[in-house]
Amino acid sequence: MITAIVLIDCATDSIPEVAETLANLPNVSEVYSVAGHVDLIAIVRVREYEQIAEVIAGSINKTPGVIDTDTHIAFRAYSKHDLEGAFAIGLDDAD
Repeated sequence: MITAIVLIDCATDSIPEVAETLANLPNVSEVYSVAGHVDLIAIVRVREYEQIAEVIAGSINKTPGVIDTDTHIAFRAYSKHDLEGAFAIGLDDAD
C-alpha cells in the first residue's frame, strides 16, 4: 500500500464542504482539519503509484474550493499505535 499525505489550502469559506467532499473520494482514507499553514490534510492510500495522479491531480485538485496542494509520499510507517492494533485484532479486552 502506498500512502500519500496531501496538504491542502482551501477557500476559507468552504473548508467544511471541501473536507466532506474529499473524505468521500475513493482512496482518500482520512481528512483532517488542522491549524497551521494549511487548512486540511488528506491521507491517500493506493496500490500503485499511477493511482496517486488519478486521486490527487484528477480528483482532489479539481474539487471546488481547493486552491493548492502539496503532496508527500510516505516511504515507511513508524507507528506504535498501528503495531499495537495489529496484534490486538480479534482479542477482547480482559477485565
